[in-house]
Amino acid sequence: MQKPLLYLTQFLILFSVFQQGLSYFLTVDAHAEECFFDKVEVGSKLGLMYEISEGGFLDIDVKIIDPDGELIYEGLRESSGKYTFAATKKGAYTYCFSNQMSTMTPKVVLFSMEVTEPEKVDLEKDSPTGEEGEHKKLETMLRNLGSALTSVKHEQEYMNVRDRNHRAINESTNKRVVMWSFFESFVLLSMTIGQVYYLKRFFEVRRVV
Repeated sequence: MQKPLLYLTQFLILFSVFQQGLSYFLTVDAHAEECFFDKVEVGSKLGLMYEISEGGFLDIDVKIIDPDGELIYEGLRESSGKYTFAATKKGAYTYCFSNQMSTMTPKVVLFSMEVTEPEKVDLEKDSPTGEEGEHKKLETMLRNLGSALTSVKHEQEYMNVRDRNHRAINESTNKRVVMWSFFESFVLLSMTIGQVYYLKRFFEVRRVV
């Protein structure tokens, strides 16, 4: 009976870790600002990762505000970034993405907010032994493994977004190069025909009747 319960506990731990590290796509319209918040306890670790996938020059303003309204972090016209910090106050920490600098172009943002809660210390049993101690160690290892897997998952998502952005830039550049080559060929062909026509008229012998 204990083993199924242990497996269920392990699954719930991993599931909770993944639930706290989900990634989202957000569309921020021109002259708009979108904000989200996380309510955490003192000692929690918070992390914000973001990448601009579409829109304009792929830039946006980012800021993080603590529960008292004080500015923790601010980034202007950034394409991607990662900021991690520890909560020194209990309450709601706010993340804001601002596209107020844009006149008409919306921006699509891929972002994730990771929250790692502080470890709870059991005052009655500071150093558990035996089977309980093994369960505590296993729980800690599972949490670390879940956090590592979540980080790998986010890195893969951001790499996919960057790959898509770079591919779009390469395709756009290649299209411009091809169009410019066609334009150059047309200009050269027109100049060649014009020169042949001009030289032909220059060497024509006019007869006076």
